[in-house]
Amino acid sequence: MGLQPLEFSDCYLDSPWFRERVRAHEAELEKTNKFIKELLKDGKNLIAATKNLSAAQKKFAHSLRDFKFEFIGDAETDDERCLDESLHEFSNFLKILEEQREILALSVNETLIKPLERFRKEQLGAVKEEKKKFDKETEKNYSLLEKHLNLSAKKKELQLQEADNQVELNRKHFYDLSLEYVCKLQEIQERKTFECVEPVLSFFQGLFTFYHQGYELAKDFDHYKMALQINIQNTRNRFEGTRSEVEELMNKIRRNPQEHKRANHLTMEGYLYVQEKRPAPFGSSWVKHYCTYRKETKKFTMIPFEHRSGGKVGDEELFILTYCTKRNTDTTDRRFCFDLEASDRPGVPVTMQAFSEEDRKLWMEALDEKEALFINLNRANAKREGSAQLDKIGFTVIKKCISAVETRGINDQGLYRVVGVSSKVQRLLSLLMDAKTCNEVDLENSVEWEVKTITSAMKQYLRSLPEPLMTYELHGEFIAPAKSGSPESRVNAIHFLVHKLPEKNKEMLEILVKHLANVSEHAKTNLMTVANLGVVFGPTLMRPQEETVAAIMDLKFQNIVVEILIAYHEKIFKTLPDATFPEPIAMSVSPPNAPPRQSRRQGQRIKRPLAVYNLCLELDDADIQSLPREDTPTGSMDSLSSQSPPPVFSSSPPGLLDENHLILDSRDPADWTTTNTPGQSHPPMASWMNALSANPAAANATPPVFFFPNPAVGSDSETESVAHLKARAIYPCEAEHSSELSFETGEIFEDVQFSREPGWLEGTLNGKRGLIPQNYVEFL
Repeated sequence: MGLQPLEFSDCYLDSPWFRERVRAHEAELEKTNKFIKELLKDGKNLIAATKNLSAAQKKFAHSLRDFKFEFIGDAETDDERCLDESLHEFSNFLKILEEQREILALSVNETLIKPLERFRKEQLGAVKEEKKKFDKETEKNYSLLEKHLNLSAKKKELQLQEADNQVELNRKHFYDLSLEYVCKLQEIQERKTFECVEPVLSFFQGLFTFYHQGYELAKDFDHYKMALQINIQNTRNRFEGTRSEVEELMNKIRRNPQEHKRANHLTMEGYLYVQEKRPAPFGSSWVKHYCTYRKETKKFTMIPFEHRSGGKVGDEELFILTYCTKRNTDTTDRRFCFDLEASDRPGVPVTMQAFSEEDRKLWMEALDEKEALFINLNRANAKREGSAQLDKIGFTVIKKCISAVETRGINDQGLYRVVGVSSKVQRLLSLLMDAKTCNEVDLENSVEWEVKTITSAMKQYLRSLPEPLMTYELHGEFIAPAKSGSPESRVNAIHFLVHKLPEKNKEMLEILVKHLANVSEHAKTNLMTVANLGVVFGPTLMRPQEETVAAIMDLKFQNIVVEILIAYHEKIFKTLPDATFPEPIAMSVSPPNAPPRQSRRQGQRIKRPLAVYNLCLELDDADIQSLPREDTPTGSMDSLSSQSPPPVFSSSPPGLLDENHLILDSRDPADWTTTNTPGQSHPPMASWMNALSANPAAANATPPVFFFPNPAVGSDSETESVAHLKARAIYPCEAEHSSELSFETGEIFEDVQFSREPGWLEGTLNGKRGLIPQNYVEFL
């Protein structure tokens, strides 16, 4: 049961039950006062904690922003570049989020703390003052009444009448004060609910608006996140391939270090201890030097270096060698010594000590101008096992394997990734490479040979060629465009280089690449995207001449070259390149891919509903109504690795729905790597959001692949010259509005004209007319 109402008539009776009801009301207000006091304390603690959290988040963001990864080698892939930039993007995202959190902290003070403090001070405080007056007047009233009643009846009538008047006046004043106090009590009892709840409601509105802002930011960030996941997966897959190659090289060198000596211009190099003589009676000391010798010039250099002192390097000393002699143990108390004499110091030999007798022998042979007896087993000099050749049998082997794969296993998951049993692969190869048995092997209909055995045999055959299919000579030239330039310039350069290959190599490469393109078109079922095929066939079709860690670091670029071959096989093999080698085009910070849609609503993208606590900003209603959809994911299984240009059948531009969405499964992700849209350094999300409102044209900063006259500034003749033309889609697109057209790559538009909307064309597709993003098509 709640509080009993206070009747005004009871003020005149002032009964014990009235006083009890008044005390109940006072106790309730005191409880409310304590509750508000505690709530204010907790609210202030919340503000302090929010500010501390914001400060910690900002410090975390600064740490992310200030760090930069260093890469191995002379270039990065676009995937690696995106990973490098990601920390800065995360920092920007946190910065935007913390700006909203700071507004939230300020709003808590304005919407919760101040209203409650004002109610507690002005309303509850006023009741307390009224209570003090009421208690004081009660004491005065009843004290005066008792004193009046104690007057003697023998007093004069005039005195008694004056006393009666005074008591009556005081009683009236007491009743007036009692009425006001009761009225105030009941007023505050009814006001306290909405006066307390309304600020709390405003606080929660601000809180949930902040979370909604975070949700909106997360949706904007989602495109970048999905693309970055693909970059990470691409980089991880390349790492796995590189690691296995590095470990294999490490084990070879561990077994026989001298057989894998790197080829360079130096005849001999390594550490030697050099005897440094001191004046008597100090004798001599032996100091470790890193020494190099070049026999063509007879230049010998020595650099003192001590590992134990933190790797301190001394001054280099160079001299021209005159002769070298071996020191026997009867002339020195140390083993493995020999003397050198410099041309500028005749008769003053320098004594040196090698690490072992074998080491001294190698130095002596090099310094005596004898050829060092190194057996270099690098791939450039070693004769490969097997008899694989680009001859009639070789073409038959590859064609039979391809035919069998396309007939029996084109949809097998992990095709070319799953390896066959080594003994079966070798047996199949021996049968195929024998002219007598080659034609008898039936791969298409025989259950004896599994698809994985056939694919492994084909890869093994290509690896067994004396020289890789894309040759040692052109290896560096193929790698160079993959390390720099725009996507278009990379394709042009590789197109040019393919036609420099020997005819048989080019013919075999065309057969193989056409097959791999067919495999990638079934990526939805076999999970072998263009990027996955690049990882598998990069080391198979291209190999460095010298087996070094630096060369292995270029494996990722070999994969990219193969991806470009697969994606653009029609252009590369069916058309002739330009007569001159294309100059590489410098890549922009955000290289183009499937271009951003020049949407009429892009300028409004970042205008989300603002928090109610943001007292200085307002949002136009029109902006709220015209906010674009943000729930369409990006990324495509079939897209290329980010270093290579997009295949015409699979690019998925940002913000558009691609049915080949990111695959998430419990199987090994290395078996079906999803890849990012090629050539794309993803636009910084946080900076992109800020830049759009300041400069709507920034969304279209990516230069279009083809030049389109601008009807807004061109003459009428220019507009007329492109009217009623045909155009072909170079990227797929899904309409975001009823006035736009949805289309797939390669579809032809009729009667194409410029629209009055900047960046848009009007055209007809399948009898329907609508808007087309200008940078998604090329004119025919």
